[in-house]
Amino acid sequence: MKEIISGPEIKYINRRVAQKIREAVKSFQVIVVSGARQVGKSTMLKNEFNDFFYYTMDDFATLESAHIDPPSLWKGKNLIIIDEAQKLPMIFSAIKLTVDSDKNKRFIVSNSSNLLLMEKITESLAGRALYFDLLPMTYGEISGSLIPSNFLSLLDTEKINIPQSSDNIDPIPFLMRGFMPPTLTLENHRDVLLWLEGYTKTYLERDLRELSQVGSLIDFRRVMQILALRTGNVLNQADVAKDSNVSHPTTHRYIKLLEISNIVQRVGPFFSNRTKRIVKSPKIYFIDPALSIFLAGYYERGSLLKARELGSFFETMVYLHLRSICETMTPKASLHYWRLITGKEVDFVIEYSKRLIAIEVKMTDNPTVRDINNLLIFLQEYPETILGILINSSNVVKWLHSKVITIPWWWLDV
Repeated sequence: MKEIISGPEIKYINRRVAQKIREAVKSFQVIVVSGARQVGKSTMLKNEFNDFFYYTMDDFATLESAHIDPPSLWKGKNLIIIDEAQKLPMIFSAIKLTVDSDKNKRFIVSNSSNLLLMEKITESLAGRALYFDLLPMTYGEISGSLIPSNFLSLLDTEKINIPQSSDNIDPIPFLMRGFMPPTLTLENHRDVLLWLEGYTKTYLERDLRELSQVGSLIDFRRVMQILALRTGNVLNQADVAKDSNVSHPTTHRYIKLLEISNIVQRVGPFFSNRTKRIVKSPKIYFIDPALSIFLAGYYERGSLLKARELGSFFETMVYLHLRSICETMTPKASLHYWRLITGKEVDFVIEYSKRLIAIEVKMTDNPTVRDINNLLIFLQEYPETILGILINSSNVVKWLHSKVITIPWWWLDV
């Protein structure tokens, strides 16, 4: 990844979602970009929308002016970016009044909070805003691939191009470094650990205290640690409360705060009238695998390789890439999981334009037919599924079944 660094100057890496935002702003007056702290929202907006006037509520003088008279920021301007807008919730009502009276105004509003989970703010922009999520970087973006051509080819099984050979890319360094933009330029893992430690203290604990009173940082950190050990698993809040020794209501509130801050995300179950005896609780994922690995207490390669949660961390990395791809599709694809009460499970189900793709994730260098048993059960239950995919840590792209292909984790994103 050193090719993205030129001396002390860091080259900007284009983000896939920027093109979708650029197209959307032509038809919608308000675009809302949500994403966790440090995923690159401000950097993207400054680099890819430099024709907009940029304001950030992180600047105290701007925040003070906006508090007194929000419309003063955009008086005489038609293209406006409001960064970290969640710091001044009243600005959303001012934006609503402005766009209702002036159809030439265009706003891009950036938030570290998930506004869709903040009902009062969402009501202010109801029917006026289009929402986008900015996630951490993906392998494809880092590599300069703005279109995930390989994955898109999977939507049409007749056009899948099976390469003669592909690179063997070790997933462990990516798991340990993660995909948050600031870590991409760090040269040794010690610096990555220091960054993750600072991120946890500076952003997570501080931001969550701003959003809602956190009674005990020790309890909050313990809930995060227990949750990190469960990334990629069905969420059982009672078990999290029990293992963290924190009350159930407090545990529920802390998980909700992590979700509002875009640190964790839920994946709901895939429902069908044909299968009623399914698990209905959501699965939960950290947005960045390195953050979950750090919070879980694995700090070096050796301990990570021995971790019983290694497969879940790998699945979390795959989730980031699948979610990013779904976010950039038009319309956005839906991401689910499927699990029967008998324990049979398919890790991900992508639903797009009445088409289903079933995905199983295995951290194995030798994928075989034995690894796709659950995919075959799903294909039999849902014959309309166009493809089953086994995502793994090998360098193999090949058919394991007439409707199941195995691919490396990184291959789907380039």
